[in-house]
Amino acid sequence: MVITMKEAIVSKGPVVKIVDSEIPKPGQGQILIKVIVSGSNPKDWKVPEWTNKEQNSGDDIAGIVEAVGENVRLFKKGDRVAAFHEMMEPGGSFAEYAIAWEHTTIHIADKLSFEEAATVPLVALTAAVGLFESANLALPSPWDPATTPTPLLVYGGASSVGAATIQLAAKANIHPIITVAGNGIPFVETLLDRSKGDTIVDYRDGDEAVISGIKTALNGAKLIYAFDTISEKGSYVNIGKVLDPKEGRITFVLPIDETLVPEGVYKHRTMVGDVHAEWKDFGFVHFQNIAKGLAEGWFKAHPYQVVGGGLNGIEEALANLKDGKASAIKYVFRIGETKGLTR
Repeated sequence: MVITMKEAIVSKGPVVKIVDSEIPKPGQGQILIKVIVSGSNPKDWKVPEWTNKEQNSGDDIAGIVEAVGENVRLFKKGDRVAAFHEMMEPGGSFAEYAIAWEHTTIHIADKLSFEEAATVPLVALTAAVGLFESANLALPSPWDPATTPTPLLVYGGASSVGAATIQLAAKANIHPIITVAGNGIPFVETLLDRSKGDTIVDYRDGDEAVISGIKTALNGAKLIYAFDTISEKGSYVNIGKVLDPKEGRITFVLPIDETLVPEGVYKHRTMVGDVHAEWKDFGFVHFQNIAKGLAEGWFKAHPYQVVGGGLNGIEEALANLKDGKASAIKYVFRIGETKGLTR
């Protein structure tokens, strides 16, 4: 007999339908996780929109290990975990059960709630890839921190990727951190160390004020490193006006018009999917370090809002993300609140 589960399928709109699907089986190196809480990200509505294909687009898993595939060494049934599901593949987090690879799964301490854990995987790994991968900013790592002042511009500090970037950069002793934010400034302030020159520039004052504010914060220093966690609405154009035109490096999370950034600036898109491709070892090491940070307290989960109704709340949340209504929060879903669950 086929054992089924409830699963949310997202299509262009966003429109979400709840279906009965067969519970997936973990393959070699994979883990089957009973999803207690799923996170969400803007890509969850964007990808179905761009591809015009329907899918379970959730990738942030927090839950309990149900079963493990062959050759899984680090996890067993009953473990509390957070995991980054491989994007575009079956077994996403918008379901009662999801699939993750062992190398993008971490143990979580009892003191960390499933709601908190669900805010972490995709954004934390995105931040690590953008900051430390050699193809992107190639900055010093948290275990081999910077020893000299290293100005870093984080455009979009209140976003979940931006907040994760600030925390990982600070652990790598990368300062001063200059971040651009707006309504989320009070939250961003809690992540910065003013004694090391960290500061905030308010984008609500307009582009010219942003550019001027960044230059003032640099106090004559070169800006070589910029992480654009927004990558739209003119963000990278502003960055191009303050980056060093010969040594500057910019990484971004969405496709941009690279002709609007000076020719001499190194440009590369951060692709978190790299940790499920050629950068698997990188992903494993950095995700374990993030788990250590969560346990020790130097890396904190993002502020969140629980959207009621479990899987039934996903459509509302993704519509709010599309409309830009989320500021300094992540939407999460308690799967047990879904209508019609039998378990």
